[in-house]
Amino acid sequence: MNVLFICNQNQNRSKTAEDIFKNKFDTKSAGLYNGKPVTEKQVSWADTIMVMEDIQRTEISKRFPQHYMQKRILSLEIPDIYTFNQPELIKALKSKVNKLF
Repeated sequence: MNVLFICNQNQNRSKTAEDIFKNKFDTKSAGLYNGKPVTEKQVSWADTIMVMEDIQRTEISKRFPQHYMQKRILSLEIPDIYTFNQPELIKALKSKVNKLF
């Protein structure tokens, strides 16, 4: 399964998620508000898109309306308070993703 993790900058939350789940899924990560934001190609590639906050799901619906209704988009509700690979972030990601799968 192709899973795309999305957060605001693709520095901490989505990068960490991409790294820790790469042995469970085919993973990629992207940001919405960075110098190289998520592309239509990345959204098309994904079977499931996991956003860190609901507001990111809304932004995807605005940027990619054709794909939005065709994709499974799940919100993990993980706030932007963590650093890359922070143990508390890893614990939160594993707990929430394991509940969904």
